[in-house]
Amino acid sequence: MSSGHAASEVAFLSRALKAPRLRERAGALAERAREGAWSYEEYLAAVLSEEVAARESHGGEARVRAARFPAVKTLDDFDFGFARSLKRETVLHLHQLDFLAERQNVIFLGPPGTGKTHLSIALGVQAARRGHRVAFASAQQWVARLATAKRAGRLDDELERIGRIPLIIVDEVGYIPFDPEAAALFFALVSSRYERSSIIVSSNKTFSAWAEIFGDPVAVAALVDRLVHHAEVLVLRGESYRLKGKGKEVLQGDERG
Repeated sequence: MSSGHAASEVAFLSRALKAPRLRERAGALAERAREGAWSYEEYLAAVLSEEVAARESHGGEARVRAARFPAVKTLDDFDFGFARSLKRETVLHLHQLDFLAERQNVIFLGPPGTGKTHLSIALGVQAARRGHRVAFASAQQWVARLATAKRAGRLDDELERIGRIPLIIVDEVGYIPFDPEAAALFFALVSSRYERSSIIVSSNKTFSAWAEIFGDPVAVAALVDRLVHHAEVLVLRGESYRLKGKGKEVLQGDERG
């Protein structure tokens, strides 16, 4: 078979397999294979690796969109110099996603503007790009979703459906207090995932203040116990990054008015 005919055959077969990256790279890799005296197996591995990498990249971005992040953020965008209370090595280790394989949780606690949501999204984006399904929502949105399912008589089905997502991110726990029904639904969400799948939670309240959010200290103790039993807890301190560089007149108001 001539090289021209072989190239045409590869193009036809790659289209049949719906492998466009293989079709694009087969010729160039064949040249490298001839120059480097690759074995047939080495060449095959190279072209298949190109196709797999292309599919993972495409699928990763689709999973990022499906996660419904409010914005796409990564660790490259995070200012570790500003967040001096945070151990960079700990975050980089979490970025390797071992916690997902071990079905552990990650908890970010700290005042508004210290980077909790940014870090939560960065870990979520990394997980999505590595092939994991991810879902992001605020605590209120998760509770509203479960409340809708409960009214329709399918709460257990909804919890099971959410449970099949390897990583969910619960943002802004504590910004709005929960009524007893909402607190019970949030507890059900956490309990349904205990030792089964991972949660990332961000909150502007320390655990000792969670009774103010959920109302029942006994239920809070059980909730926190399930969350932190297998979890990395990171406490962020300092001023709001969003107010970085703003003058006192912005923070305290212009008294001249």
